[in-house]
Amino acid sequence: MKFSFKNDYSEGCHPNILQALLSYNDDQQAGYGEDQYSLEAKKLIQQKIQSDSDIYFVSGGTQANLIVISSILKPYQCVISAATGHILNNETGAIEATGHKILSIEKEDGKLTPEDILPVLESHRNIPHQVMPKLVYLSNSTELGTVYTLAELEKLSAFCKENNLYIFMDGARMGHGLSAEISDLTLEKVAELTDVFYLGGTKNGALIGEAIVINNKELKQDFAFNIKQKGALLAKGRLLGIQFLELMKNDLYFELAAHANRQAMKIKNAMKKRGVQFLSDTYTNQIFPILSNRLIEKLSEKFEFYVWKKINDDFSAIRLITSWNTADEPVNEFIEIITNEL
Repeated sequence: MKFSFKNDYSEGCHPNILQALLSYNDDQQAGYGEDQYSLEAKKLIQQKIQSDSDIYFVSGGTQANLIVISSILKPYQCVISAATGHILNNETGAIEATGHKILSIEKEDGKLTPEDILPVLESHRNIPHQVMPKLVYLSNSTELGTVYTLAELEKLSAFCKENNLYIFMDGARMGHGLSAEISDLTLEKVAELTDVFYLGGTKNGALIGEAIVINNKELKQDFAFNIKQKGALLAKGRLLGIQFLELMKNDLYFELAAHANRQAMKIKNAMKKRGVQFLSDTYTNQIFPILSNRLIEKLSEKFEFYVWKKINDDFSAIRLITSWNTADEPVNEFIEIITNEL
C-alpha cells in the first residue's frame, strides 16, 4: 500500500480526542454548542489569545469561509484574495454563490501586501458602479506553505484600517503557520491584528472542526444567526467542543503542527543537499520540490502526491504534505529514494 503525502486530513484523529469522546459519551449535555466542553474550549482559546473574542465551532474550512464572508459583507461588497486563495480554487464558487465577487491578485508566494492591494482599490473608485472592496482574505500558512511575519501582518493591518477594510485570516493550517521555525507571529498577535480568523482542526489532529474567532466587536452582533441559517449549528455541538478542548489543552494543537512541519523539513533539507530546487521556500508542512519526471515516476511507485505544476518537458513541481502523525519510516524511505537517485 502506498503512503500518501497528498494531504493532511487523510488521517484519523489524535488518540486523546477519541478517548475524550468515549469518556464523555454517557454525559447528558445541552445542545447547539452550549455544552460544558464547548464552553470550556472557548475559554481556553480566549485565554490563549488574551481577548474576549466570540468563538464559534463549525465543521470545515469551506463552511467557515462561506459563513464568515457572507455574514460580514453587504450584498454590494467584495473580497480581495491572492489568486492562490482557497476561496478561489477549491470551494466550487461558494463565495460567489452568496453574491460576493472575489478580486484576485497574482502572487508567487501566496502572500498579500499593501502594495498589492492598493491598485485594486484605485481601480474600484467608480462609485456606485463597481463592487466595493471591503474584505482582505489571507491564509496562514498560505496555500503554498508560506507564512506571514509579524511585521508583514502589522503593516497589512494598519493599511486595512486606514482604508476601511476588514482582514479575515483563513487558519486551516494556522497551527503549522505559527509553529514554523521562521515564524515570529503568535496567536495573540493574530487576534490583535485581524478582524476575524479561524483555527483549523481538520488538518491538525481533529476528526472535523474549525474554530471561528471574531475579534472585531462590530462583526459580533447576530453572527449566530448566520451559523444557524447556513446549517452549521450542530445540535450535538459537543462533538466539536470536545475536540477543541483536547487540542487546546497543554498546547497539543501546536505540538501536532510542529511535528508535521519537522517531518516536511526533513524531506526539504535532504532534497536541498542534493541540489533540488523548490517553487517557494517554505517552512511548514507543505513543500513543492521540482523534480525530473523520471524521478517523479519512480517515487510514485511507493508514494502518493500531487504533481502540482509542469515546469518544462522534463521537470515538474510536486506538492508534498506531512501530517500531525506522519511517522519517520515513510519520510526516511522517501529521502532514501531521493538520495539514491540524485
